[in-house]
Amino acid sequence: MPRGPLADGGAIPWSKPPDTVERGPFMDRELKHDVVILGAGLAGLRAAVEISRRLGGRVDIGIVSKVQLMRAHSVCAEGGTAAVLRTDLGDSQELHAWDTVKGSDFLADQDVVRTFVDTIPKEIRQLDHWGIPWTRDAEGYIAQRPFGGHSYPRATLAADKTGFFEMQTLYDQLQRYRTFTRYDEFFVTDILVEGGRFAGLVGLHTGTGETVAIRGKALLIASGGGGTLYGFTTYSQTVTGDGMAMAYRAGLPLEDMEFLQFHPTGLVPNGILMTEACRGEGGYLRNNTGERFMEKYAPKLMELAPRDMVSRAETEEILAGRGFPASDGGHYIELDLTHLGADRINTRLPLIREVTIKFLGLDPIEKPIPIRPVAHYSMGGIETDINGLTRVAGVWAAGEAACVSLHGGNRLGSNSTAECLVWGGITGREIATALPKLGQADLPAARARAAEDRVKAVLARKGGENLYELRRQLRAIMDTNVGVFRNGGDLQKALDTIRDIQRRQANAPVADQSRVYNSNLIHALELENLADLAEVTVAGALARKESRGAHARRDFATRDDANWLKHTLAFHTADGPRLEYKPVTIDMWQPVERKY
Repeated sequence: MPRGPLADGGAIPWSKPPDTVERGPFMDRELKHDVVILGAGLAGLRAAVEISRRLGGRVDIGIVSKVQLMRAHSVCAEGGTAAVLRTDLGDSQELHAWDTVKGSDFLADQDVVRTFVDTIPKEIRQLDHWGIPWTRDAEGYIAQRPFGGHSYPRATLAADKTGFFEMQTLYDQLQRYRTFTRYDEFFVTDILVEGGRFAGLVGLHTGTGETVAIRGKALLIASGGGGTLYGFTTYSQTVTGDGMAMAYRAGLPLEDMEFLQFHPTGLVPNGILMTEACRGEGGYLRNNTGERFMEKYAPKLMELAPRDMVSRAETEEILAGRGFPASDGGHYIELDLTHLGADRINTRLPLIREVTIKFLGLDPIEKPIPIRPVAHYSMGGIETDINGLTRVAGVWAAGEAACVSLHGGNRLGSNSTAECLVWGGITGREIATALPKLGQADLPAARARAAEDRVKAVLARKGGENLYELRRQLRAIMDTNVGVFRNGGDLQKALDTIRDIQRRQANAPVADQSRVYNSNLIHALELENLADLAEVTVAGALARKESRGAHARRDFATRDDANWLKHTLAFHTADGPRLEYKPVTIDMWQPVERKY
């Protein structure tokens, strides 16, 4: 049971240590909880609610976030959450499963997909019960709209701020339980594993500069993706793949990291997401001749083809000279909403209008929006089983940080927030069930000391490199060589560049030597994480000699089921990732050619 100041469900008062804080011999502070949740987005909050609900408040949870809790990147999800709600009008779980498997280019594990489509309708109705303001149709039903690759309008929406309202609803629900402590602005540097089981986290509280160890019986990694590997990205700049990188270094394999999704509609020049709901509401994509060019690439679904196909089509149009010149030196395609009219845009896409006016001075009621493909989502992540359990006892993963293998080679729009809700709930259930049998591992003193020494070594770096220039170079090579289209030569050049950056970062000093809110230090640690993830991503892409989903190689232009219908696993070694493979679970549909 939580005691004293830790039981108030608020952020820890760092200036006055709570009674339950024990001072360890190696850390400034050593804290202890039953469950530690790393990441405070949709998956993390959903799990916290489920654990608290199932254990009736008789549990002590620590929620660790590198930002203020309600600033997790999940609030940026806009368009909707996919779920089958209207079987009376022709939708079905089987149809949702088929759309997901086909959209994944047959790399999704089909037992996972079945669990997903059966569970998410319950999550939508549970959120409704908890008070989320779902948009309603004229008859009062929860509204749903079309999304790419879905054969039925099943993207459940709260205007175009769906993730924001889901986050608010979950956090509101969590307030019912006095079971958790928030650790905001806490940058975790290491996941400690001892004897094959979870022992604790080590990190920095940025507001005080203290080094802190947080022990726990169970860990849920729900820290999000790594899309800021790229310069042109929809991600918040705080989303640097930290949880995935730490898990990788702690011995957990990363799965299918070569599959990084490019969303078709990133605002030019800054990459802000123009939700797929723009096209779900009837928006058009046009080239510089005014042509709705998707008719050439996906004549049946047009703008609502899966994201990998639309992104490739846009890139082909730009390469063929049918794009518009952009101020950043690139080119763009137009997203045209003008025919939808002011009422529909103001009602169903208010955030899109607000963003384009604020950042470009452009009103989409009057003018088309400049867009091009943008790095958006990690299909890969920490390998888990169907219940989110990793290979380390006491460690689960959920949401974008995990790879339960739902999305395979390409994620369908609106399946991401749905995945967070489903596996947030599942991992919460599994942790609550396992907790009575999980003991508290001892904090491994040597590992904790090594984690603290690593941070000190970063602060002590000398040399002539600039860590911000290294970060810019990393993102530039990913943008240029590991984009919508790839080839072996470009991938090898990217891998060589990444490994050079990994060597050079040891000579990039941290200018700020203070400990309080040291953004230089945080950026240096984030660069290590990004470089590790970039190496895994490119090594997997170089090895996979085929085109499947978001991984499109010019030199191996077709899908090769005979040799590559398998998942990539990357294991950390001192010499770089060691790649292994495992089979795809296929128990419903055999792979066929994707046509839309």
